[in-house]
Amino acid sequence: MTRYQALAALTEKLILEGVLRPGEKLQSVRNACRIHNVSPITVTQAYYLLESRGLIEARPKSGYFVRARLGRQLPEPEMTHPVGGATELQVSDFIFQILDSVRDPAIVPLGSSFPSPYLYPLDKLGRFLAHAARKLDPLATVTDLPPGNEELRRQLALRYLAQGAKVSPQEIVITSGALEGLNLCLQAVTRPGDLIAVESPTFYAGLQASERLGLRVIEIPSHPREGVNLNALEDALRHHPIKACLLMLNFANPTGSLVAEQRRRELIALQSRYQVPLIEDDVYAELYFGSQAPMCSKAVDHDGLVMHVSSFSKSLAPGYRIGWVAAGRFARQIQRQKLASSLATTVPVQIALADYLKQGAFDNHLRQLRRKLGDQEAQLVASVEQYFPAGIRLARPQGGYFLWIELPPQVDSLLLHQQALARGISTAPGPIFSAKREFGNYLRLNFGHADSASRQQAVAELGNLIRQQLS
Repeated sequence: MTRYQALAALTEKLILEGVLRPGEKLQSVRNACRIHNVSPITVTQAYYLLESRGLIEARPKSGYFVRARLGRQLPEPEMTHPVGGATELQVSDFIFQILDSVRDPAIVPLGSSFPSPYLYPLDKLGRFLAHAARKLDPLATVTDLPPGNEELRRQLALRYLAQGAKVSPQEIVITSGALEGLNLCLQAVTRPGDLIAVESPTFYAGLQASERLGLRVIEIPSHPREGVNLNALEDALRHHPIKACLLMLNFANPTGSLVAEQRRRELIALQSRYQVPLIEDDVYAELYFGSQAPMCSKAVDHDGLVMHVSSFSKSLAPGYRIGWVAAGRFARQIQRQKLASSLATTVPVQIALADYLKQGAFDNHLRQLRRKLGDQEAQLVASVEQYFPAGIRLARPQGGYFLWIELPPQVDSLLLHQQALARGISTAPGPIFSAKREFGNYLRLNFGHADSASRQQAVAELGNLIRQQLS
């Protein structure tokens, strides 16, 4: 064995044993030469060999890192099979009870719906916000009423154009976060007692919004990697008076599923055939791990039936509460609903974000954010593999910041949530993602926070609690 092969073998052993964890930086060539008493050529050849084996990756101007997508291939959960037909919703009290218990900042936030605020350029955004407040034109309090700040809507239209979607600024309505956008869309196309289709499992905020509006839901089977089952959706559209479909196509919460391009085209064609609007909750689309963004649904929306809802809360500015709806043929109704419900979204924040987008730093920030989230995903997967007992299933997401884990059937995730909370650890138990409180042995974990000793310990403690239930 040559010297570079020996160095490569030693480094590979450290990676496979978890000493060098996914996303961690390797020694620089200079430091590796000094530590191992070898030449720069030997270190470089060793790193090239490890890179060819898929164990490490080179990052321009940064060095070599352990690849973030390592891990033994755990089996993934199968297609869901929700029980029964339309459901009258009674979920809000149950969900609030779970969510109220995880707000303590001292708790390890594995169950949080939010990523770490330290991932975002909040200091820089603060300077833009201060400048916008100082220079605010008094007339903006009138001119920036719905549909919202003209320059911000123009910047958003340019970002749609870069994704192959021709969306007019006049079609875009600025909202107070994506959740208001979802509510406005539902109000625009439904009335109390109407039926909407959601995927199973689904994000609990959509269930809460539907319950508040007096809607019924029908849950559509979905796959944890591929997303909503199109055959089941078409069968539901054929046999039920569905007024709208509320879906996440990009890195769905909680599963992390992604609807691929061809299936997405088929989905949009299906909505067009039945003339049923699609409300797409798309707050995670910018958080992809690969080299290419997922397809934008508006690029193939020729009938204006896609109401595309997104925000800056997950990609740039948590807490700023700026979202939008690219509302297609429903733009006028959404604008009127916005005026009637909350009148306007904070003007200085709209101006600040428009200025930030014009400055051109957003995409550079997103590249760094995606890299960090990809590293943290691999680190959490490695921890789950190390500390959880045999018999679990998970699907590796291609973006976002959630892991959807199927535990052995005997495990009660609600009991696990209570036991973990008593030990200072939050989780998101599966039943909060179902209108019928299914998924009793499922768990959503958040990898949007940096790996640390406390998070490692928390995952280890969860593994112990699962073993106790199994025994």
